[in-house]
Amino acid sequence: MTDTQHQNTSTQSLANLQHVSYALNNGVGELILNRAEVHNAFDEVMISEMIAVLGYFAEHKDCKLLVLKANGKNFSAGADLNWMRKQAKMDFEQNLNDAKALAKLMQDLDTFPKPTIALVQGAAFGGALGLICASDIAIATERASFCLSEVKLGLIPAVISPYVARAMGNRASRRYMLTAERFDTQTALKLNVIHEINDDLAAAAQPIITALLANSPQGMAWVKTLLARLEDGVIDQDTIDYTSERIARIRVSDEGQEGLNAFFEKRQPNWHTPTDTQGVI
Repeated sequence: MTDTQHQNTSTQSLANLQHVSYALNNGVGELILNRAEVHNAFDEVMISEMIAVLGYFAEHKDCKLLVLKANGKNFSAGADLNWMRKQAKMDFEQNLNDAKALAKLMQDLDTFPKPTIALVQGAAFGGALGLICASDIAIATERASFCLSEVKLGLIPAVISPYVARAMGNRASRRYMLTAERFDTQTALKLNVIHEINDDLAAAAQPIITALLANSPQGMAWVKTLLARLEDGVIDQDTIDYTSERIARIRVSDEGQEGLNAFFEKRQPNWHTPTDTQGVI
């Protein structure tokens, strides 16, 4: 199957999206939560559709980065009530399959091979916090609010917990997962859930998008896999060998050679294409 045939097949599979939408402009892919009438609450359909769009953009050669955002007043209120009613009637195996789908969504976003930016407004509850913490960069409006509310329902934030705990740290996770209290953007900023507060999300994202589009696609992809490998914080001989091999390998790669030669020749590398990113998102 050619690249064009594959992209056509992927596009056809995304033709009947119900709960999300997507767009690609000037190298910037957008995955948009589109259930504003229910505050972009998650259900099995939305999860499946998000996985499909992520897979499409991961392989699309023209997509250089991904912006995750939501229509309406709220980023996401967490789990859809009707979906939760279904889960309450499911047996263990059905619940396990349901949970594995959400786990795949979080992992696909976390390991997405290109930079990701989450733009957050309004409520970001439950699973929404998983999406935010699995993104590389997150920006929220001043009045956004966050909550890990699962224990109020007799549940736990299990599937999203690795990403939330990595961002917030274990101690802060204990507090907010146990109390289920809401916290504001200033607290989210201190806890590393978000990186910036700005009521104009598009304007705040623009310089970040511009910077990302100027960088080596291979270099950025390798940074993400490098940091994933280093998450345990252990610096031993395996770590030293791995990091040494990575820099040596990328120096002799085509893109590494192009970047170095472009620097010394005082020219733009071949991946850098001047584009007007204004109004992209």
